[in-house]
Order: sequence, then C-alpha cells, then structure tokens
Amino acid sequence: MTDMAIQILCAATIIVEFIIGSAANGFIALVNIMDWVKRRKVSSVDQILTALAISRINMLWSALIITLVSSLHPDLEVAVKMVRLKNNTWIIGNHFSIWLATILSIFYFLKIANFSNHIFLYLKWRLKKVVSVTLLLSLVFLFVNILGMNIHIDVWSGTLQRNFSYSSTSKNYTQFYRFIFLINTMFTLIPFTVSLIIFTLLIFSLWTHLKNMRYNVKGTRNSSTVAHINALQTVVTFLLFYTGFFLTLATQVWASQLLEENLLFFTAVIITFPSVHSCVLILRNSKLRQASLLVLWWLRCQSKEVDSFVP
Repeated sequence: MTDMAIQILCAATIIVEFIIGSAANGFIALVNIMDWVKRRKVSSVDQILTALAISRINMLWSALIITLVSSLHPDLEVAVKMVRLKNNTWIIGNHFSIWLATILSIFYFLKIANFSNHIFLYLKWRLKKVVSVTLLLSLVFLFVNILGMNIHIDVWSGTLQRNFSYSSTSKNYTQFYRFIFLINTMFTLIPFTVSLIIFTLLIFSLWTHLKNMRYNVKGTRNSSTVAHINALQTVVTFLLFYTGFFLTLATQVWASQLLEENLLFFTAVIITFPSVHSCVLILRNSKLRQASLLVLWWLRCQSKEVDSFVP
C-alpha cells in the first residue's frame, strides 16, 4: 500500500473508532443517568462507569481535535499557548480515563476476591472509602503531572526564544516532545502496575477458591466461580487494551520522528482503548447489555415499519 492509502485507512479507522467510542460511552452515561433519575439512587459501580464514560468522551474529542489541529495546521504546533492547551487537555482526559478504569478493577477485585488476610478484609469492608482515597491519590499524580509538564513547557519556550535557527528549533522540538511522552508514560505506568497486581491477585483468589471447592455448597461455589471468571475476563480485556495503549506511548518516547510521520496511525491505536473497551464493558454488564438489546430490538422494529411503508 502507498503512504497515501495508509493515511486514508488510518483516518477512516479514527473516524470509525471515534463514532463507536462516542456512541458506546454516551450510551453508558445515558443509561446510568436515566436509571438514577428513575430510581433516585445509583450504585457505586454505576457511578464509576458513568464517570469513566464521560471522561472517555472527553478524551476522544481531545484526541480528535489535537489530531486535526496537528494535521491541518502544523505551524500551530510550535505556538506555546497551543502546546500548553493541547498537552494539559490530553493529560486530564487521559488521566481520568485510565484511573477510573483502574478504580473499576479495584472495585471488582474487592467485591469478588476472597482472602483471609486482615488488610484485605479491612479494605473490603471499607470499599467506598478505598475508591474515594484512590481517586484523591490519583488527583495528586494529576497535579504533579500537570505541574511538571508546564515547567517543561516554560523551559522549552525559553530555549526556543534563544535559538532562532531552523535546525536548532527542529532538534529542540523533537527533544521537547520526547520528554513529554516520557512523562506521560511514567504516570501511565502507575495505574498499569496497579491493574497488573489486581489481575495477579484475582487469579490467586480464583485458584484458592477452586482448591477449596469441596468444602463449599455447590450453588455457592458455582456462583462465586462465575463471579471470579467474569471479573478476570473484565480485567484481562482492560489489560490487553491497556498494554497496547501503554506500548504506543512508550514507542513515542524513543521514536518521536516516527510519530511525526505516522501521527494518524498512532492516534488510531491510542483511541482504540477508550472506544472498544467501553463496548466490552457494555457486554460484561448485565444492565447495560439488556439496555443495548432493547435498543437494537427497537431499531429493528423501526426499520421494519419503514420498510412496510416503502412501495
């Protein structure tokens, strides 16, 4: 395939992923908000899912706008105000998208896993507090990330004003973005490590549960086993998409020239995580899955009614 064909394919992929991601996350938020209005209460997991969906919509729009600006107006890439706005917007959207997904994994882990450890039981009994503290702790990381990023932008801006030659500016620009990707990758590694630990502990909990099955009532062990497997499937899916997302960020640290030449490709890979993973969450959540089936049934009925009026 020619470079032009690849660029067109990547652009089409971005558009499709953007539409799917916006629709899936919008659906999650809409269903949970409607349920909250109807019942006047919302569960903890629905609160996390709603916040996650809203943050991912923001992330998708940010990625799309940044890509459009970078592709259509590359001269704005070196404007300090534009650089600051673009990076801060991306940091905030990416932070909440990743950390809320990690908090969802923590929620499933503490709800489903079984350990006799006193620390685990303490955290399990105070699940809502654990979620709140984790979210507050993530805000500290967000503050440090934004602070470090803006300090780096200020240093880069001062260096840029002192160097007027094209070669110096180009080299400075490459080093600047390489350090930005390094910062983002470092802060992304923290929730990735937490999710990996949760996955390992869930496997150990399931193994322990299966080992002691003969001491349990059949119905109890079956339901517990299914709950463990469902949680593991959710976390595994999250980690698979997360790994691709993380490796893409890590690649950008050492191949900033490659990023400049393949901006659309990297964007397509990055937005796969908040787009497709949200579809998986809909399929794994019984309420969202039932609501999606109702929507599909309604659309099918509407299409039949339209066809019946067509001569």
